[in-house]
This record gives sequence, structure tokens and C-alpha cells, in this order.
Amino acid sequence: MSTIAFDQMALTRIADFARSLSRLHQLARRQWIDDDQLDREFNAVCLSIWGYSPDDLCDEMFWTDDLAWLDTLDESSARIFAAEHGYDLVDDSGMLTDWWGYCWMILAEKRGLLTPENRAAARARIEETYRAAPNVIGVIVGR
Repeated sequence: MSTIAFDQMALTRIADFARSLSRLHQLARRQWIDDDQLDREFNAVCLSIWGYSPDDLCDEMFWTDDLAWLDTLDESSARIFAAEHGYDLVDDSGMLTDWWGYCWMILAEKRGLLTPENRAAARARIEETYRAAPNVIGVIVGR
């Protein structure tokens, strides 16, 4: 059995960016929290780290094998994957709640998907989806 060692000081500690999100998840254990609020906070964390959020990407931008691999992730393999790419998915109480989403973003970074062109394409796709919905007469986009 081999041992994998990582220099903890060289890793970007996602928990340092996700304090508000972690508090919101703790609060959600005691009271109802709107999923949109959690999504907004998760997006804010991603923007702080990568300058992009999951809304700036879509599954079609990933390789089919990548999406299949993401579906097999567990906490242990996610932690190793993240560390291999310079990120730490652990806070003072254990694995970050949104570890899978962070791995999605790390993989997007690894694949070179975090580009202005992909952002524009993903946003256009979201807007098209909203416009195609019945009873939608317009889409207001905050940028």
C-alpha cells in the first residue's frame, strides 16, 4: 500500500472561502433554508476561488468519461483528486458539504473549461431554457 503525502500549506483551503456557506449548511440542520440561498452562496464561493461559478458551465462541455467519473466519486477519492490539483476539501469539522460541486469546478479548471467563451455559451443556454418555458416573456440577467 502506498502513502500519498500532500503539503497542506501548498493547498488552497476551500474552507477559508466557504465559511458563510458552511454556517448556512449548519443552520439548515435546524431550520428551513431556501435551496436558492444555498446555491447563491455556493456560487459566491466558486467565484471567489476560480472567478467562475457552475452557472458558467454546462455538462455538455465535459467529456462523457469525466461525467461518469464524477458520478463515481466518494469523499475519499474526491479528497485525493482535489489535493492532487492543489485544493483541500476539509474544514475543522470534516469534509465540506459541497465537496462534489467543488470537484466539478476543479475538473472544469483542469480541462480548461473556465473561459469567457464557455461562460457566454452556458449563460446563453440558460437564457434559452428560460425563454422556452411557457408564460416567460423575458429574462433579466444580472452580471
